[in-house]
Amino acid sequence: MKIIIHGGFFSESSTDAETKKAKQDALVSIVKQSYEYLKTHSALQTVAYAVSLLENDALFNAGIGSQIQSDGNIRMSASIMDGVSKKMSGVINIENVKNPILVAEKLLEVDDRILGGEGATDFARKNGFEYFSTEIPQRREEYLAKLKSNRTGTVGCVALDKNGKIAVATSTGGKGFEIVGRISDSATVAGNFANEICGVSCTGVGEDIVSGAVAAKIVTRVTDGFSLKDAFAKTFNELKPFDGFAGAIAIDKDGSIYHQDSHPKMVFASFDGKNTKVFE
Repeated sequence: MKIIIHGGFFSESSTDAETKKAKQDALVSIVKQSYEYLKTHSALQTVAYAVSLLENDALFNAGIGSQIQSDGNIRMSASIMDGVSKKMSGVINIENVKNPILVAEKLLEVDDRILGGEGATDFARKNGFEYFSTEIPQRREEYLAKLKSNRTGTVGCVALDKNGKIAVATSTGGKGFEIVGRISDSATVAGNFANEICGVSCTGVGEDIVSGAVAAKIVTRVTDGFSLKDAFAKTFNELKPFDGFAGAIAIDKDGSIYHQDSHPKMVFASFDGKNTKVFE
């Protein structure tokens, strides 16, 4: 059993030592909680659980840490994919729910598995997800001050369970101040992809990740015989011509874990039951 999570890029927020330590501690706590959950649950159930914990922590740009768009509203996106069934489901620009990833998980049960905007929100309400404002004072202050720094945060998880099954989940609160209707990578195969061989979750600038088809390329290359390291190297080299801003985490069927970013520094933590690794 293996698990790795990410919480976006550290450069999206304050670079002070206190914030860095808070993110490290939060990631270590969440990855260990999620590993315990993985002991008695499938990889698919675990990635949804892990990402929901990340959505519940305002340190990260998803769920209650989500950014505010140009019209003053919060819209979130998330997706989940089962490496065994190859089913992917997701929500795009959903509003006023606490955990978009859990709505995405619920969509695995229906035929129309990727919903956007009002349709995603309506589906959530009809399936028991109550109204919940994810806006926090910090994000409103940032919006009112019209901050212009990069907003490249996303959260994600890849898990390999005791039966050798892989699943992946990704969730984002957007980049902040985006045009209403903008689509992130998080609910696409560029940002979140898995099969029985490998799973990948991405973070960074959504447009760059989509242009590079990052997650799908890495998984395809590993499936075709590349090592994780070589698949990452080739895919990230293909981002260089347009200075693509991306980070990714992965686990393959053999339990190998890998991560890479094109611009420092993606925040992540992994755990295998004995050893914890966290960004420094």
